[in-house]
Amino acid sequence: MELNDRKEIRPVFIKRNPAQTVNVPGSKSITNRALLLAVMGMGKSTLKGCLFSEDSRYFLQCVRDLVFETKADEDAARIEVTGLGGRVPVREASVYVGSAGTAARFLAAYLACGEGHFYMDASEQMRRRPMEPLITALESIGARIECTEKPGHFPMVITGHGILKDRVAVDIDLSSQFLSALLIAAPMSGKELVIEVKGSHGMAYIDMTVRMMEQFGVSVRREGEKRFVIPGGQHYVTRDYQVEPDASAACYFWALAAIHGISVTVPHLHFDSLQGDVAFAKLLAQMGCQVEDRSEGIRVTGPSDGVLKGVAVDMHSFSDQAITLAAIAPFADSPVEITGIGHIRHQESDRLFAMAENLRAMGIRVQEREDSIRIEPGTPRAAVIETHEDHRLAMGFALTGTRVAGIVIKDPGCCKKTFERYFDVLDRVTDAVEGQE
Repeated sequence: MELNDRKEIRPVFIKRNPAQTVNVPGSKSITNRALLLAVMGMGKSTLKGCLFSEDSRYFLQCVRDLVFETKADEDAARIEVTGLGGRVPVREASVYVGSAGTAARFLAAYLACGEGHFYMDASEQMRRRPMEPLITALESIGARIECTEKPGHFPMVITGHGILKDRVAVDIDLSSQFLSALLIAAPMSGKELVIEVKGSHGMAYIDMTVRMMEQFGVSVRREGEKRFVIPGGQHYVTRDYQVEPDASAACYFWALAAIHGISVTVPHLHFDSLQGDVAFAKLLAQMGCQVEDRSEGIRVTGPSDGVLKGVAVDMHSFSDQAITLAAIAPFADSPVEITGIGHIRHQESDRLFAMAENLRAMGIRVQEREDSIRIEPGTPRAAVIETHEDHRLAMGFALTGTRVAGIVIKDPGCCKKTFERYFDVLDRVTDAVEGQE
């Protein structure tokens, strides 16, 4: 389906086929981590079930621009990568990360911890996002980084001299990716590296990083919540690796089930997933849904009347789903309060502001605070959703439109960042629920 600059969402009224199975693409977070871990192994790895989206294609192109040997088959969702044991094949290169935060942070650390002279640039959106805490950490262990336009932001020139110290401190209040980037790059030292952490944002993503490092042969020792030790002498191994389906994408369809009183199963996702966003399914259980971890995957069944229970929840550990919860919050029987999400003001958009902006446009009363939002129950009215080039705003508020006539999504094509066929899949599911041809 070709998307123009707007898409009006069609409400679902008649529920004739109330049980649906929805297959979602591979996880962006896992795909991009696996890609770099494979690059850092010695020899060929095959990654299966990969996500091919705008972000992952930028990451893959950066790997190619660094002259790594790769082979990608989008139809088969497979990428083959030949790594060089952590060594960068060239001493000079330019890479462009687009709006991909993982590529921006992970590759910056990888190049800074290696040896060479590299120019990195990004989209206007990514140029606005913070990099300074990671830059400070990388400079403290030997890199020289020059931000050529605005301090602490892309574009930048990185000169790597290897990891010259045995400990580093990093502040992750703005992004857990800063810590993940350092963890993945740490074995390049060859010696033990200790990482001291300030802040606690996004620890579910840190858990994912640590578990994936272990799957690729490198162990991490955790000493409390604020200290990570990567023993020396370790190397990433090559392997065939299966990428999990994207739990973030699954959450939109579990939320669809919640507000329509239907059942949605997402195959191959379970509560022991690497991805912290599966916690959203458990949150829906608190809101009155039936949630089952079945052999085929997690199944969510919404209350028959489509009315959810209000909830107060700290979402700092799975904040990508704050917008999803906000989009369905008007259909609760009491207020929904989301806390611990101040950091999302510094993501693809000021997400906290944008959530409040769009809810108010639909006539829903909200209280926006620095790191939280309170959403009152109500009947949304027709509105145009401002997406601010942010895929999660487009995908999340489309759910509201399946209950309310006249919800129009501006710039629906921004979903290509992580789930370029999202509206095709959403239309297919809603058509099936209504029993249409």
